[in-house]
Amino acid sequence: MNHDNTPKKMRVSFDLDEVLFVSANTHKTEPPLPFPLRNIYKERLRLGTPQLINRLQELDYEVWVYTSSFRSEGYIKRLFRLYGIKFDGIVNGNRHLKEVQRDNPTILPQKVPTFYRISLHIDDESIICTYGREYGFNTYQLDAPDDEWAEKIIKRAEEIRNRSDEFVK
Repeated sequence: MNHDNTPKKMRVSFDLDEVLFVSANTHKTEPPLPFPLRNIYKERLRLGTPQLINRLQELDYEVWVYTSSFRSEGYIKRLFRLYGIKFDGIVNGNRHLKEVQRDNPTILPQKVPTFYRISLHIDDESIICTYGREYGFNTYQLDAPDDEWAEKIIKRAEEIRNRSDEFVK
């Protein structure tokens, strides 16, 4: 429970590059946006992304983006809105540097999900997953095409939520 004794929603975050944004040459992707939007938003979404994000939110999870990229929050919001997705929070490289790294002389990992009370972070980089063990956050490594990726992420999120009674169910 948090300090006011009300349960909080569990937060799940996704990296962008190689997780939600993938190459159409190596992964199944959502259809490209219509012209001229596809010339502004060139990234391709992994097939099933809109359904997964919306399903997680229907299951009462907060869904965030946590990326080390420096794409603006506005750009990320606008791109995903075109696919019917509204994130509950966005952390980009600039926000991470300002809020997490700050003036700390020790270089911290490029993502520290626990700083934002994120309970599960999905990333493609094994180093981030290794940092999860070191810094106390749960990860799911998604680094290859996988037709069952969405079901596996929901299952992992449910396992974490069921281990804890501090989250709204």
